[in-house]
Amino acid sequence: MNQKPPIVALDRETTYKAIKNLLLSGELGPGEALSERALSERFGVSRTPVREAIRTLANDGLLEIVPMRGTFVRQLSVDDLREIHELRLAFEGMAAWLAAQRGVPPALRDCADRLRAMSAPHANIDVDEAQQIGWQFHEAMFAAAGNARLLDMYHALRVQSGLALQRIPNYDVKRTREAVCEHLAIFEAIAAGRPDDAQRAVWDHLNHAMQVRLKALIPVSAV
Repeated sequence: MNQKPPIVALDRETTYKAIKNLLLSGELGPGEALSERALSERFGVSRTPVREAIRTLANDGLLEIVPMRGTFVRQLSVDDLREIHELRLAFEGMAAWLAAQRGVPPALRDCADRLRAMSAPHANIDVDEAQQIGWQFHEAMFAAAGNARLLDMYHALRVQSGLALQRIPNYDVKRTREAVCEHLAIFEAIAAGRPDDAQRAVWDHLNHAMQVRLKALIPVSAV
């Protein structure tokens, strides 16, 4: 009689990342219920790391655990989006301000070079690629700020921001080009050692992004 191989209990961090990817990719949509059993079978793990990962994702603000009902992908409200935006203004504005005083590391310059190539006249622009480089730019900017605690707070907020982003199915090329130019404006201020200008450039970029998200998430009739 052949026996099935035992389920390998992967560590919580690996399972956490796998489930988070499902959330941020949009494969698990807002309001959708999660099943510990289905997830454990999908990833070939025991329920223990799944349960622990779900608990952590709930603490991250990505999932909602409802007593006697189950666990659901969190549906972000306009108020949630506003709060995330306000925190990003504070964290990212400070990161840009600090980075402008501490110099440009290679990772940030590399992101700027790739974005600059996209901004060239008649250059084809890949929306998904531009968004990925944009996230890398923000990550490199926080690293350039040289404040580990600030970076930790940004990472905690970023996952919620990513959940908001996946609810917007299509970013148009026009807005993507604008965002690329905004990132380059941030970089130029940092590279020139102008902290106040760098902070203002980040605020302008985030405010423009917020306007786009609100237009996508709020029906025209509700505005």
